Amino acid sequence: MKNLSLKLDDDIFQETEKIVTKVKKNRNRYINDAIEFYNRLHRRRLLSNQLSKESKIVAKDSLEILAEFEKLNEKD
Repeated sequence: MKNLSLKLDDDIFQETEKIVTKVKKNRNRYINDAIEFYNRLHRRRLLSNQLSKESKIVAKDSLEILAEFEKLNEKD
């Protein structure tokens, strides 16, 4: 486990303190869980953006291939 120094805005710190007291969770665990959640969120967003870009790249080719398949089906 890594140690790190962290500066939080006062309002974020105070809200965090209220929440960790209510949920009876250690502050370090709470912050670790929050960062893990945020990392998962951003990994999903990055993957979604990547898939969207790649989808746009192959869209024209996909439509052309679909048109060729449709022509083959018309001949049957």
